[in-house]
Amino acid sequence: MHLSDLAVRKAKPEDKPFKLSDGGGLYLLVRPNGAKLWRLKYRFAEKEKLLSFGPYPITSLADARRKRDEAKKLLAVGTDPSAQKKLDAVTAAAKASNTFGSIVGEVLSNKEQSGNAGTTLKKNRWLLEHLAAPLADRPIAEITAAEILVLLKHIEKSGRRETARRLRGVIGSVFRYAIVTLRATHDPTIPTHGALLAPKVEHRAAITDERRLGALMLAIDEYDGWPSLRAALQFLALTFARPGEVRGATRKEFDLKNAVWRIGAERTKMRRPHEVPLSRQALNVLEDIWPLSEYSELLFPSIRSNRKPLSDNAFNAGLRRMGYMQDEMTAHGFRASASTILHERRFDSQVIEAALGHQDENEIRRAYNRAKYWPERVKLMQDWADLLDSFRAI
Repeated sequence: MHLSDLAVRKAKPEDKPFKLSDGGGLYLLVRPNGAKLWRLKYRFAEKEKLLSFGPYPITSLADARRKRDEAKKLLAVGTDPSAQKKLDAVTAAAKASNTFGSIVGEVLSNKEQSGNAGTTLKKNRWLLEHLAAPLADRPIAEITAAEILVLLKHIEKSGRRETARRLRGVIGSVFRYAIVTLRATHDPTIPTHGALLAPKVEHRAAITDERRLGALMLAIDEYDGWPSLRAALQFLALTFARPGEVRGATRKEFDLKNAVWRIGAERTKMRRPHEVPLSRQALNVLEDIWPLSEYSELLFPSIRSNRKPLSDNAFNAGLRRMGYMQDEMTAHGFRASASTILHERRFDSQVIEAALGHQDENEIRRAYNRAKYWPERVKLMQDWADLLDSFRAI
């Protein structure tokens, strides 16, 4: 005889536990303390087993019957309902623990152990832990393309189009890591491609007129601020390296005897070693500043501590104090100045690109060009230093 909800509700506890059967192995166990618990008795692999469905009234009679029928379906295909229940519990626990935020922590840790540059790690951490914070507590397997797009569009509407694109890229990298570690099955950033507006290209200001560049070099020569900053700006102009590479330059990177500056892969944008031939003028700058950094590993230490490099903004702040506004010249602009003027003077484009440290997509050709153009690069750097001297005299 099947139970009714009224019978279940009115069942009173007795001195000893007793059962009220509903059929098909399902029964209600009523304990002396008044607890009413649903149980399913069944046989699997010739053994009698018991499965709990939870207490009444949290689990209603209808719910208990539904769970009994689901268990019978599993038995029909040779699956033990108790084993499946434990597996479902483990899966649910793993799903809850595999949040976007926890996997972000693993991704960032892997990047750090792989030797990614500090600047890159700092940017990724800011993007993933700050901007992507709304996703942090979400199970990664449940995150949808729609909620990622809402997040990206919010950033885009604030005017940060490039940031929105970068965020989509790093979020995608987290999902790709989750896929290969078997915690996600797809990357929901893929459907968002094409949904974001193209970034507004803002070219870094650079002086490309030879007379004006000469005037800037004179202003740097006469700069009466921190000596490390003056020398670093002179060296930046002579080598047209990236500002971060110059700021972080260490004394051990320089082979003064052979006039070479060797920058390790961990400090370059392209993540490959880059060697810079040093002109006579660059060596003179190093000779002047070398004694001032005697007690520091850094060649151009900060004014506040010889253990810290010049700050990100030091170069541009120095240019502003010389009277050069942001729309006239930037620290990164020295690369554009050199590239533009050298190209206009018909120097070999491939040699210029090699000197700038631009990456050739073909690995074999990249290695070949690196060796092939070294003598030409040595000459190019000396020619450029001589040109800067001539610009000062215009």
